[in-house]
Amino acid sequence: MGMWSIGAGALGAAALAVLLANTDVFLSKPRKAELEYLEDTDLKTLEKEPRTFKAKELWEKNGAVIMAVRRPGCFLCRAEAADLSSLKPKLDELGVPLYAVVKEHIKAEVKDFQPYFKGEIFLDEKKKFYGPERRKMMFMGLIRLGVWYNSFRAWNGGFSGNLEGEGFILGGVFVIGSGKQGILLEHREKEFGDKVNPLSVLEAVKKIKPQTPASGKS
Repeated sequence: MGMWSIGAGALGAAALAVLLANTDVFLSKPRKAELEYLEDTDLKTLEKEPRTFKAKELWEKNGAVIMAVRRPGCFLCRAEAADLSSLKPKLDELGVPLYAVVKEHIKAEVKDFQPYFKGEIFLDEKKKFYGPERRKMMFMGLIRLGVWYNSFRAWNGGFSGNLEGEGFILGGVFVIGSGKQGILLEHREKEFGDKVNPLSVLEAVKKIKPQTPASGKS
């Protein structure tokens, strides 16, 4: 009876752990990013001779949609990139650019990611678009039902990937208005494959007010 009791207790503890892992109890809560925090971010182009510039250049005139990619080689990130890219014709019509930032540039990862993403990609070495408080999901993600559902959905969509690069720091999507209009949408991944709703992105984009050039004095 003693061994059976120990076994039953272990199974009960394991079941409780799985149950808790599938709630939001142990998920770190994201802290909202301030416009001033993001606009001072140093970004780099990915050319042979990279140019460093302040992130506010991306949205200063017409606003922008920006994806903070968790890991370019991840098939879940590629699926989300393809979803966002499906909005590109509408974004072009509204005059709002689509961009992405990555936290590292290794091997051909960004080049292999580019077919899934129809916008320019920049390097955020200090990972400011992943902050102000960086959130991580590690092995708990392997027992979350949401992650499994997201994975099957991406596999069924024909997406594949690799294991290159850092993939524990969670990413997100921002819609940022022009000038000082502010952050109109901030979606932070709560687990692997937690995609932003494209309709929410479009709703936020429609609130962007493009900057009008100052008229000269007569």
